[in-house]
Amino acid sequence: MPVDRRPRRRSITDRAATGIAKRTALGRRLTALAAELRQRHITLHWTNMFGVVSLACVVVVFVSGVFLMFFYAPSSTQVVYGGAYAPLGGATMSKAMRSTLAISFEVPGGLLMRQVHHWAALLLPAALILQLLTTFFTGAFRRPRRLSWVLLFLLLIVALAGGWSGYALPDDMLSGTGLRIVEGIVLGIPVVGTWASALLFGGEFPGQIIEHLYPVHVLIVPAALVGLLVWRIRIAYVERPPQFAREGATERAVVGVPVLPNAAVRTGGLFAIVTGLLFLVAATVTVSPIWLYGPSSGGDASAGSQPDWYTGFLDGALRLVPPGWEFVWLGRTWTLAILVPLAVVGAYLAAVLLYPFVEEWITGDAREHHILDRPRNTPARTGIGVAGIVFYGALWGAGSADLVATHFQLGIETVVHVYQAAVVVGPLVAFAVTRRVCLALRTKDGELLLQGFETGRIVRLPGGEYVEVHQQLDEHERWRLTNTSDGEPYQARPDARGHLGMVSRVRAGVSRFFFEDRVSPVARSVEPPQPVTRGDRAAEPAGAGAPRSR
Repeated sequence: MPVDRRPRRRSITDRAATGIAKRTALGRRLTALAAELRQRHITLHWTNMFGVVSLACVVVVFVSGVFLMFFYAPSSTQVVYGGAYAPLGGATMSKAMRSTLAISFEVPGGLLMRQVHHWAALLLPAALILQLLTTFFTGAFRRPRRLSWVLLFLLLIVALAGGWSGYALPDDMLSGTGLRIVEGIVLGIPVVGTWASALLFGGEFPGQIIEHLYPVHVLIVPAALVGLLVWRIRIAYVERPPQFAREGATERAVVGVPVLPNAAVRTGGLFAIVTGLLFLVAATVTVSPIWLYGPSSGGDASAGSQPDWYTGFLDGALRLVPPGWEFVWLGRTWTLAILVPLAVVGAYLAAVLLYPFVEEWITGDAREHHILDRPRNTPARTGIGVAGIVFYGALWGAGSADLVATHFQLGIETVVHVYQAAVVVGPLVAFAVTRRVCLALRTKDGELLLQGFETGRIVRLPGGEYVEVHQQLDEHERWRLTNTSDGEPYQARPDARGHLGMVSRVRAGVSRFFFEDRVSPVARSVEPPQPVTRGDRAAEPAGAGAPRSR
């Protein structure tokens, strides 16, 4: 059978693209970048999907936000509604709410775009928080990625600011209630509260809050998001990607797939799935039905109002302060019911931001780390992370204390007291339990390395003794279990004058607490247990499948 061996003729498009790539500086740079990405490898792990989800949410928020900008009117000027939604006919409302109702009922596809904008804004903080958690528990925040951790935290703060500012723009009764709470918090700040409230609202409530928040939502927040994302992607491109311990993975060698085309195709597929699901949810599940809430009114409040989920912990912090916490000093009233929650939440966020630097100071470990930790291998860090989750969860749950009381027929005081106890005692209990669980898991890993895993097969030795056969771990599994980044506690040393400073002693004490009760990893060179001789009877040769007395 004749075979045509002539080379396939290239299409006009291919030849044109090749010519442009060779003749222009931009084309040559893109060609070199594509070649480099084909040689660059990244690891595959399920935790990587949170970054793709975050990116998909940002893109959906941007695209839908640009669409909404053409129809939204950022004005607090009062008008009489005469639009398509008959139940509100003749009602007085701001132009902001009038335009939002027009988007929902009169603009083709407007309600879909408005709801997908809202759902993406709700999902973005969740994806960023999960990304922070996976980064924390695996130790991916250590050198050389401390700046990447800071940028990820700032992305979360910017996302929260963007969500809050957008939450208020429809100017409905629910958002007006939230703004009234914000005004009360700002006014409660001593010395500068009145000035800050006038600056934020542009006078007496509600003032010009819509006109003030709109530039924040459409200019400052998007610019900050883009800048932080580009900066973080740049760092990820320059630095070697982190990876879990696996066969062939070292601090210098990366085991994974090429960025082009494998990782790019996977990322694009997940991006499309997330985007499609967001539009599906937006088309089938109603969110923020402002036509049911009605227009904002400075003298009214929406019954049972709840903030969006990502700001619930702020509301919960306010609800947990006991009543009557205030005093008069220097001719001013100092309201601890506002100052204490602000201080506690601020300290919590500062601790999250600065933790990589604090841990490095405690451990004295300034090395670069490209192999990620298993959470069980760092009991103190894992315990701190779980304690932080419990603290945040208690504040978040307290934001709905009234709904818990009404739905479960409980007294509101009882519910608040339970959450108050959970905020104080819960993190301590969570830390202790989590650390003991991690230590138990590490002890189990040591037993597996020394003895192998149980096969369930029982054999009888010539002397009549029954033993169970244990299967030794393969080299890959031994490497995964023995690869730990344990350090040594910091030792306080006197200075040149023989003086032992307070800071050095505190650092040594905290370091001992961080490393205490740890289970030292079994060395990788440990051999399987040798047979035990009992009198004149010798056990079978050790190794894979060697029996062990029960």
